[in-house]
Amino acid sequence: MSQKIKVLVVDDSAIVRKIITDALSKDPAIEVVGTAIDPYVARDKILQLNPDVLTLDIEMPRMDGLTFLKIIMEHRPMPVIIMSSLTQAGSKYALEALNSGAVDVLAKPSGSYSVGQLAEILPERVKEAAAAKIKFKTAKETVAREEAKKPVAGTSVTSSQFHPRQLILLGASTGGTEALKDVLTQMPDGLPGICIVQHIPAYFSKTFADRLNEICAFRVREAQDGDRVERGLALIAPGGFHMTVKWYGDHYKVHLNQDAMVCHQRPAVDVLFESGAKEAKKYVTSAILTGMGKDGAEGMLKLRQAGARTLGQSEETCVVYGMPRAAFECGAVEKVVDLPDMAKALVNAVTSLKE
Repeated sequence: MSQKIKVLVVDDSAIVRKIITDALSKDPAIEVVGTAIDPYVARDKILQLNPDVLTLDIEMPRMDGLTFLKIIMEHRPMPVIIMSSLTQAGSKYALEALNSGAVDVLAKPSGSYSVGQLAEILPERVKEAAAAKIKFKTAKETVAREEAKKPVAGTSVTSSQFHPRQLILLGASTGGTEALKDVLTQMPDGLPGICIVQHIPAYFSKTFADRLNEICAFRVREAQDGDRVERGLALIAPGGFHMTVKWYGDHYKVHLNQDAMVCHQRPAVDVLFESGAKEAKKYVTSAILTGMGKDGAEGMLKLRQAGARTLGQSEETCVVYGMPRAAFECGAVEKVVDLPDMAKALVNAVTSLKE
């Protein structure tokens, strides 16, 4: 029998600690080795218990989770899943946590988002986190990394060079918020419309889109049903909704639905990619980025069979080489690309389309 994944649960709420512990204890591959009411207790228990994964609350007394996360990533990097409240502030802090090295963010049960839903997805997310590659990340390195990013082809490109049916489709999961930021902030304005599926909880996707909108050369926003796909615009699927594209004679629109989960996900990359294969065929340029599981592999295969350009992130640069691996192994990936080169590869593929 393989060794169990050891988890330390850090939350000041006894109720939340019990909910998380109960959810994880039902999975035979996971062992909750301890709990902590704040970062000071957690620090001692990390040294004592050597956990594989940490679940971490953001709002706690004595020291907030975000500060503790930055300390962890600088001195003892490990996979951390942030547990955040479904509020605007909670979403903002959660995205800052992802930027600071957390591998995933989950919403705490609240309202329509039930304890049962959390219990269903949390064990799988812990397994994904345990497989993630975590590196030391200092505050100075983070700042330097952000300052180094520049669009690969200036601030804009000439829109007249693109066919009206061209489309860029991107999919990502674990580690994807940072990977997408790396790619999108290096891409110029004026490209064909971009549609993105990132596995992210409802409520957090809008904050993610708003953050990208502030730092990209083009507009980025959370998609709404019926939105027109336009040049110089990136639409991100809302958490909890599948997103598809459809051609309407001279433009694409996106449509949202809450159909059954695909690969345990909604939104699912497969759903977006399969609609692209049907509606846009060879006019699609696509990339599948870091993430656990196989979502996107079948959809990307259909894209490639339809004549689309298909790129997959390299194993060396993935936080979790799951989705790109599945796509590569089924023959869906035309070209494997390191993350720092992905923006350039996408732009080159888009601009090289021949009628």
